[in-house]
Amino acid sequence: MFELSLMCPENRVETLSDALDALDALSVSVEDADAQTDAEQALFGEPGMPPPKDGWQRSRISALYASETLAKEALALLMAQDFFADCQILGLQELPEQDWVRLTQSQFTPVDITPEFWIVPTWHEPPAQARIIIRLDPGLAFGTGTHPTTRMCLRWIAQHGSSDGARAENNLGRVLDYGCGSGILAIGAAKFGASDIDAVDIDDAAVESTVLNAQANDVRLNAGLPDAVSGTYHTVLANILASPLKVLAPLLWSRVAPGGSLVLAGILERQADELKEAYAPYCQLKIADQEDGWILMTATR
Repeated sequence: MFELSLMCPENRVETLSDALDALDALSVSVEDADAQTDAEQALFGEPGMPPPKDGWQRSRISALYASETLAKEALALLMAQDFFADCQILGLQELPEQDWVRLTQSQFTPVDITPEFWIVPTWHEPPAQARIIIRLDPGLAFGTGTHPTTRMCLRWIAQHGSSDGARAENNLGRVLDYGCGSGILAIGAAKFGASDIDAVDIDDAAVESTVLNAQANDVRLNAGLPDAVSGTYHTVLANILASPLKVLAPLLWSRVAPGGSLVLAGILERQADELKEAYAPYCQLKIADQEDGWILMTATR
């Protein structure tokens, strides 16, 4: 593999990316050239929605080619185009052969939710201070504990549950994890004493992943499609995205039992008012936690 690296301004990102794709690049990626500096810009978007911007003020574009000849031919054609005038060539290098399994595993290390509560991949030993552990490897379904939205939900669960089986101190009760993904929130609820857990998702692969992950963590829960939901719950968790959360407002609130809690995540800080407005006919949402531009919103019935 050969990697061609280019620098371009924001208004050239889409054009240059499309051109590289047309010139048989195996993959094209765009990164903030100022990442990890004071000039770094945070850009967030949602699937199915227009991106906030095509790129960053200084975007680094990397294209992979199967051979050096193909990469050089693509570069020569690009340099002849008018739109390339504001772009720079950063380099062309051969990528060394790698153990991709080991490389992928190295990117997933134990994640601390609280000092005693950790998410640990199966190829790692738990940290010495970890008293409550969820064993979870990256898979087809979203949710490994590395994303701020997942961490905030798990922190909320840890704060309101009980890890020592003391039901009197447990405020989770019956739990619904709506849009369960890997099942990590449902498993977390089980670890913190939830009495009855339903984990549902519209994706069959997510349901299967949840079942397998629950078995691997020796916890009991019910996993299925959304039509498996029945009755009301003391805790309703939904870590999805702002747009579906707004659509699901009446359904999710209808599942919250008197005295119960609604916990929503997958929301950007700038989307707080949209969510409050969508849920205003049913409840008063408040921001309960925030991390890296994302927020956790909750309401009590």
